[in-house]
Amino acid sequence: MIGFRRGRDWTGAVAVILLCLASARMTEAAVLPEATPESQGLSAVRLQRLHEYMRKATDAEGYPGGVSLVMRNGRIVDWQAYGYRDIARHDAMRKDTIFRIYSMTKTVTSVAVMMLVEEGKITLEDPVSRYLPGFSTPQVFAGGNADAPRLRPAARPITIHALLTHTAGYPASLKGDEEAVKLMERTDPHGASDLRGFAERMSRVPLAADPGTRFGYDGASTELLARVVEVASGESFEAFLRQRIFDPLRMPDTDFSVPVSQRMRVVDITTMDKNGKLTIADGASAAHPGEPLNAYTSGAGGLYSTAGDYARFAQMLLNGGTLDGQTLLGRKTVELMMQNHLTMLNPPVTQFSDAEGFGIGGYVVIDVAKRGQLGSLGQYGWTGAASTYYTIDPKEHLVAILMLQHLPRDDVPKDLPRISRNFYNLVYQALLR
Repeated sequence: MIGFRRGRDWTGAVAVILLCLASARMTEAAVLPEATPESQGLSAVRLQRLHEYMRKATDAEGYPGGVSLVMRNGRIVDWQAYGYRDIARHDAMRKDTIFRIYSMTKTVTSVAVMMLVEEGKITLEDPVSRYLPGFSTPQVFAGGNADAPRLRPAARPITIHALLTHTAGYPASLKGDEEAVKLMERTDPHGASDLRGFAERMSRVPLAADPGTRFGYDGASTELLARVVEVASGESFEAFLRQRIFDPLRMPDTDFSVPVSQRMRVVDITTMDKNGKLTIADGASAAHPGEPLNAYTSGAGGLYSTAGDYARFAQMLLNGGTLDGQTLLGRKTVELMMQNHLTMLNPPVTQFSDAEGFGIGGYVVIDVAKRGQLGSLGQYGWTGAASTYYTIDPKEHLVAILMLQHLPRDDVPKDLPRISRNFYNLVYQALLR
C-alpha cells in the first residue's frame, strides 16, 4: 500500500487520481446517436439491397468480411458487419473490428495542419523551408537518367499548400516520372526511423515537376506535413494527434499501433497470389496484427481505426469542425478544406478522375454526371490502400464508410472486384428525401 505525507503530497495524489479518471472518461468509446432510416429520410427496404450486396461480396468466393456504416443528420441509420475478420473464416466480423486505414490517415494529418493554421503557427503559403532544413533550393529532374541526372532549380518554392494538395511536384508514378522515381527510391525516405529522418532524406530528392504545375498523388508530401506539425507544435506527431484529435473526439481505437490486449480485434489483411488464391499479405502488421505499419509515425498511411471511430471524425467535419461540444476547427476552415484547390490546373482534376478535384485531405466531386455514379457536387472523401473508404456529403448531410481489408493487385486478373462504386450507389439509392 502506498503511503502519503499529509498536506501537499496528499493534495497532489488526489489531483493525479482525478486527472487519470478524467483521461479515462475522455478516451472511453463513444457511439453516435442512432435513428431509424425512415426518420432520417432513407428507406429501410432499399437499404436491404446494400445488405444483400455486401453479403454476396463477402461470401465464400469474395472478401473475408467487412463493416459498413451510414449516417445522416448526425445519426447512425445503418451499421452492419459482414463475413469474417480472419482469412480462415472462423471469427465473425464485428462492428468494432480494427482496420488498417492507410491513406485515410491523410485526412487526419490535414486536419492537424489546419488546426495549426487556425492558431497562426502555419500559413498555407509558407515555404516548407521555413520549418524543415534542406528545402530552400528545391531541384527538378530535367533529363538524363537516375545514374546521370540533369537537375535545374525549381521555378517556385514548395509550400504547405502544395504538400496538402499533392501539387508539390514530387515523383508520383505519372508518365515520365520513371527516372525521378528511381532517384527517390535510392534515397529511401521510407527507410527512416522517424519523421525527422524522413524529412532529411526527402530534402535530397529532386522533384519531377515544378510545384503548382500538376497533381501527382504521393505519400511523401503528407509525411513532410507530419514533420511540419511536429516542428510547428513542439510535440511529437503521435502526441499531437492523440491530445488534439483522438481524445477530444473520443476515438480510443485510432492510433499507430494497437495495444496487445486488443490485437485480437485487428482484421487479417489479404491479397491475391498470382494464381488467384486469397492469401495473407506481406509485412510485419500482416504477420503480427496491431504492430506499427511504419518505423516512423506515418501521416500518409500509418493509422489503425474502426468504422465507429472514423465516423466520429467524419461527422466532426460534416458538422463544420465540432462534435459533442468539442471544436477542432472553425466552420470556414472546413469549408475551405472541402473546396477544389486544383483551379490553377487545366483541367482542375486529379490523376484518378476527370470528375474530381482535390481539396485539403480528400477528393471533391466537381461533375456528378461525368463521374458516373450517384452522389453530389461538393462530396468529399478518400480511400485507403487496403480497401477502406469514406465519403462526406454536405448537401445530403450524409456520411458513408466501408471498411474492408484487402490489398488489390492490378497484375492478377482473378483479383476481387473493387466494390466501392456499387457501395456508394446502394447508399444513395436508399435516400427518399
